[in-house]
Amino acid sequence: MLPDTAPWRSSRDFRLLWGQGLVTYFASAMAMVALPLQIKELTDSPLAVGAMGAVELVPLVVFGLYGGALADAVDRRQVIVGTEAGLGVLALLLLLNSLLPRPLLWPLYVVAAGVSALAGLQRPALDSLLARIVPHEQQTAAAALNSLRWQIGAVAGPSVAGVVVAYAGHAPAYTVTLAGFAVSVLMCRRLSPAPPAHDAEKPSLRSIAEGARYAWSRPVLLGTYAIDLAAMVFAFPNAVFPFLADELDAPWSLGLMYAAGSVGSLVLGLTSGWTSKVRRHGLLVAGGAAGWGLAIAGAGWFGNVWAVLLCLAFAGAGDMLSGLGRSTIWNQTIPEELRGRLAGIEVLSYSVGPQLGQVRAGVMAGWTGTRTAVWAGGVACVASVGLLCLTLPKLLRYDSDTDEDALRRKAHQEAAAVAM
Repeated sequence: MLPDTAPWRSSRDFRLLWGQGLVTYFASAMAMVALPLQIKELTDSPLAVGAMGAVELVPLVVFGLYGGALADAVDRRQVIVGTEAGLGVLALLLLLNSLLPRPLLWPLYVVAAGVSALAGLQRPALDSLLARIVPHEQQTAAAALNSLRWQIGAVAGPSVAGVVVAYAGHAPAYTVTLAGFAVSVLMCRRLSPAPPAHDAEKPSLRSIAEGARYAWSRPVLLGTYAIDLAAMVFAFPNAVFPFLADELDAPWSLGLMYAAGSVGSLVLGLTSGWTSKVRRHGLLVAGGAAGWGLAIAGAGWFGNVWAVLLCLAFAGAGDMLSGLGRSTIWNQTIPEELRGRLAGIEVLSYSVGPQLGQVRAGVMAGWTGTRTAVWAGGVACVASVGLLCLTLPKLLRYDSDTDEDALRRKAHQEAAAVAM
């Protein structure tokens, strides 16, 4: 049941990336808490704070797709180091602005858009590097360890950041962010080079379209993207949590509602050793997404706040389980020369889905009430996952021991290891 630590033992680069990610999560948490709070203090406007989401979405989508093509065309280590350094520069701008006698508002939005763009550029390079530095049979364990790292950061990072911002102010929080990115750059520079294939194309619309055509031609991959998108669109109710807490006559539970999913994911991560023995990863994708939807439906149905929090924790565990399956299938089947572009497409799934889910939950809550909007979204999620499984049966039949793409990718990785 304990996490499988084989990737830590077998790959120095994985250890570096894992540690770098943990440092970055804690550093970023400071800015994630301080930035919207500073906008609130400067404007006293919920609309001004919410506008951050609008300025972040488009850069994330555009640069995520371009970053996928870039990751297939240049050394991925250079992309990671360059974007981490860029994020450090943006943290410095936040720090300098916070030290002004009257901090300016517009730089906060510029930085938010810049962070989103750099994150879009970086994520495909990071995601596509995992398949290269971790052995084929350890991909699920590596995904579980990465998720565990993220959940530790998601639970502890904002908690520490809230205390720092509340008692020390914005400037110390931005200083911690800047220091974290400086450490991260030093760690990333120690990664092994990750050059592209010799015949790699330059980043272009044509190369992006090539990646999209490949994904469309592979029902297993298509199923992973579609199920993730459906789960987020129909069952991501975070926007209505404040109203749900009020309806349950428990406004004190709002913070716990936001944290419950991460707690559930963390518990699953700490007991994820069994997932390394799974070979039918499509079942993890579908089962985890269906479990997420069922738990969200329970969160909307029950009238007891503790039952709601328990359901949200189960939802987080289901989401992580589905994510482990998705990550494993991607890293076991996608050819090395297309890894970046397919990771760029995945950026669309994780960025657009939750945003549309927030809109769906908010609009439906206005029509039918908060609890109905939550449980109905969960039911719709379960139904859509079932429909997608019927439409794309190859996803459920996926077996890493027999799948042609997985076997081809494994042989390619073993040949590359021998050549080194």
